[in-house]
Amino acid sequence: MKLKVVCRKVYDYIRYDLKEIAFPSSLPDPPHIKKRRKLTWHERFLVLKEASRLYAASWVRDIGPDLRPNDYKKDEESEGKRSEDKKGTKEAEPSTLEDIAVAARGGMETLRPALQRLYMTRASAYRDALQSFIEGYQEGIQQVMEKKEDSKAQREGSNQRTST
Repeated sequence: MKLKVVCRKVYDYIRYDLKEIAFPSSLPDPPHIKKRRKLTWHERFLVLKEASRLYAASWVRDIGPDLRPNDYKKDEESEGKRSEDKKGTKEAEPSTLEDIAVAARGGMETLRPALQRLYMTRASAYRDALQSFIEGYQEGIQQVMEKKEDSKAQREGSNQRTST
């Protein structure tokens, strides 16, 4: 009889307690929370489609119609008419401040590439300015060295003339 009790306790432990330890259940919702209905397969597909589109668009560097196409539908229709009229004109690129502001609205995943572009742009401008300065400095040194060589050559020439 004692063996039967021990077997029952081991069985209950494995059935209930071990399952709760390995895969703990979450706390129940408070009583004032209303449960949502389950989504249909079609609704699940639409959610997955929209989520994957947004995820794919988050990998694109520029923030625009790819990320929020619903906001730009009206603009595209009106711009379509305008672009036919102004085919020869170029569109002005947004300033750096506008680019950062738009990226900040998009969240951290869109702000990071915009800031990286800004830093890379500034770093390349700094590198170019530094290279230009070094080239100018080297040209200045060469000019000074040439003047010194010319003055030495003139002195040596004048010394040779006076000694003869």
